[in-house]
Amino acid sequence: MHVLIVEDEKSLQQEIRQFLLHSQYLVDSAFTFAEASEKLFVNSYDFVLLDLGLPDGDGLNLLRESHQNDRQEASFIILTARGDLHDRIKGLDLGADDYLPKPFSLLELQSRMQAITRRKFGLKRQEISFGSGFQMDVTSRVLRHGEQEVPLTKKEFDLLHYLVLHKNRVLTRLQLGEHLWGNILEDDSDSNYIDVHIKNIRKKLTLFAPADFLETVRGIGYRVTE
Repeated sequence: MHVLIVEDEKSLQQEIRQFLLHSQYLVDSAFTFAEASEKLFVNSYDFVLLDLGLPDGDGLNLLRESHQNDRQEASFIILTARGDLHDRIKGLDLGADDYLPKPFSLLELQSRMQAITRRKFGLKRQEISFGSGFQMDVTSRVLRHGEQEVPLTKKEFDLLHYLVLHKNRVLTRLQLGEHLWGNILEDDSDSNYIDVHIKNIRKKLTLFAPADFLETVRGIGYRVTE
């Protein structure tokens, strides 16, 4: 999961960043409205953790602006010391997915992010079943087939997880590359690093069951089908 933290308090941002990195998230940071606006325009994120009181603008305006960017599909969680009910309602009305007042527990933040992911992709729990008997435990980051564990690397797990979450949707190599590595140059979009990872994933899956659910869409990218 690719996360953007928009927070001008450096100590808090660093604390959130280290926690999410340790939890295997890919993390970008922005300290100002202008910096966050640029990152949201250029990159795709799964989550934006948004402080409202930025030094050069209101986070609510950033939330409004982001929803005008058709490329942005991020889920927004507002993190702020503001306790005013009007701000909460306005943020939710503008499209925020959740609201967490400061100070907050990092474990609660992670739980809320997981809950949003389950709602967004129609999951009832943190385990996803797909293909011919494969079971992905998102919390422990383990893929199993029956009682056997499928030995995936971190990048392979992240790539397959992202495809499974977006099942039946074609994802381009550029989208997949952004999800795995964050900010990448568009000139690198024809690189074969995604193809190599997919080839390795298929090889490992087929040791346990057919992997024909992981499809190549020629000239575009890949998708996982039902």
